[in-house]
This record gives sequence, structure tokens and C-alpha cells, in this order.
Amino acid sequence: MEILDVDRFKIYHENSLTAVETFPSNSIDCVITSPPYWMMREYDIENNNKKFIIGTEKTPEEYVNNLASLFHEIKRVLKPNGSLWLNIGDKLQNKNLMGLPWRVAIALQKDGWILRNDVIWNKMKGTQSSKDRLRTTYEHIFHFVKSKKYFYDYKSILIKSQKKPSISNGRIISATGVSGKKYSKQIEQSKELTPKEKRDALNTLEETLLEMRDGKIVDFRMTIKGGQRILHSNSKKISGRAKELAEKGHYIIKISAEGFLPNDIWNIVPEDEWRTDDHCAVFPIELLELPIKATCPLNGIVLDPFVGTGSTIAAALKLGRRGIGIDISKKYVSIATKRAKQA
Repeated sequence: MEILDVDRFKIYHENSLTAVETFPSNSIDCVITSPPYWMMREYDIENNNKKFIIGTEKTPEEYVNNLASLFHEIKRVLKPNGSLWLNIGDKLQNKNLMGLPWRVAIALQKDGWILRNDVIWNKMKGTQSSKDRLRTTYEHIFHFVKSKKYFYDYKSILIKSQKKPSISNGRIISATGVSGKKYSKQIEQSKELTPKEKRDALNTLEETLLEMRDGKIVDFRMTIKGGQRILHSNSKKISGRAKELAEKGHYIIKISAEGFLPNDIWNIVPEDEWRTDDHCAVFPIELLELPIKATCPLNGIVLDPFVGTGSTIAAALKLGRRGIGIDISKKYVSIATKRAKQA
């Protein structure tokens, strides 16, 4: 099975681990997938393949071990600068929440994966019959990499600020109303800054205001020794900001005019468009766009080893990438192939 010759997409009707074992090392740019959840759903699988089904293990430990074995092999086929995005749900057993997403995440970390983000997917809707616990409307999406330096096109996912700086009484005002006047007064009246630190802080403030006037930034916040609280820690060993404050007497956080990065809580409603089939867990396309844009280069290869109805492949094609899908169900492979051709 030669991966590098993929024209636009390939979808294989196979067991995921068996298929991935045939792939060349360092050949996949990005993996995005959602394995079957443990003891949660019955998938439409041919009888001769039922022994390969992940999610039907007798214990959570077996489930975690099977996933860890698969992702160990996936780490081999992923390029050194590649990424893995793993969506996984939890399970209650005898009223006890199993903590499966984090069990799997820790197992992957022990195998050498580097965990960069834990994204909370807020589905914004859900039903629940239980009367003795809160409704569950979120799942985890973990972003793993195999090396500290990896492909990440942050500019492709930046969110543009809806507000821009303005001019009032001859002063430049940031998108949130910051003019620098308050900071200037705090610097001049400070009893903790040395004369040199005061001059340097005022120069930094003036340079920042000029950057805002020139359209390079849209907003900023300044922290002055003795004036504002440090965001994270006062320890210079723990916080680079604390070290900067101790050495310079101030620091500035700027919001670039290019935009700002999305946060790690995604409010996305589950997909309805492809729910005419009986697949129980369909990825919404919107959920896939950020991972593909940020961590797969144009014309790169996106792999989904549990492709289901093919949302990952459809999203990859839509965004100018190539796609490889694997599924143990012949029915889902047929649906995913049809969907990919339409994409």
C-alpha cells in the first residue's frame, strides 16, 4: 500500500492497525480521528471482522491498551513535523466516570507523544435521563505531536479583531479603549521604578502607541512594577513575565492587527447534514477545519483510521489537502467514498 502516491483520496476497508502497519514511515502529515467509544455504541460491522472492533473490550484497560498500540504505529507513519488530533469520549460504569480520555492521553504520553492542547468541544446540546448528575455536553480533543518542532500555520487560523483603534482628542485609542494615559501616569508617579526604568517604560509605551497608530497592533496591556498584578506567578523561576518585570520594571502584551489565536473551547454543534445514514457519531466539518488548516500543509495527507462516513476526508479535500481513510465497516467505507467523490 503506497501512501505517497495518493492523488486526492483513498479509503480502505480494513482493520486500522493492520492497514497502518503497511504504511511507509514518516509519510503522513496529519492524523485526525475519533475512535469508537468504549462500550457506548454498536457499529455496523461484518461478522468476520467483529473480533477487530475497538470499543467492545471487557475492561477500560484493554481499551486503552488497544488504542495505545494503534497510535504507537501511527506515530511511526506520521512525519516528524506532523500532528495527531484525537477526539474521544468518556463512559460511566456502575455510576463511576471512567476518565477514559485522560487514560488514553497519558498512555500516549508514556509512549513518547507530546500533548500540546486539550481542546474542549462544547456540543451545545444533549439529552440526559439521569436525575442525579449534570448533563454532559462536551468531549475532549487532544492535539499530540511527535517532536517539539512541528508544522503549525498559525496565521491561517487567526481571528481578526472586530474593533480597530481610533483617534480621540489627538490620542490613539485601542480597540478596547486603552490610550496609554493611565500607564504614563502610573510610570511617572511610581515609587518602585528607578529613573532609568521610568524612562525605558515611557519609551516602550510610546513605541507601542506608534505601532498601534501604524496599524501593526490593535490593542495592548502594560504591567508596571508595583502597579498591576502579574498574570501567572511572581516567581522568576516559573514565570518569564515575572523575570521581565524584575529586570526591566515593566512588560507589555500586544494584540497583533493580524488577529489572535482561537482558544481551547470550541462551541460547535454536532453535524446533522449526514445523519440520514445510521452512523452514530458524525464529525461536523467545522470541527475539522482548524486542525487541518493549522497542522497540515497544502496538498499534505490527512489520515483518519476510523473514517466512518468520511467527514475528515471531505474536509481535507475541501481545504486543498489529500485524504486517507480506513474503516472496518464495508457500509461506512461505501458512504465515505461517495461523500469524498462529491467533495
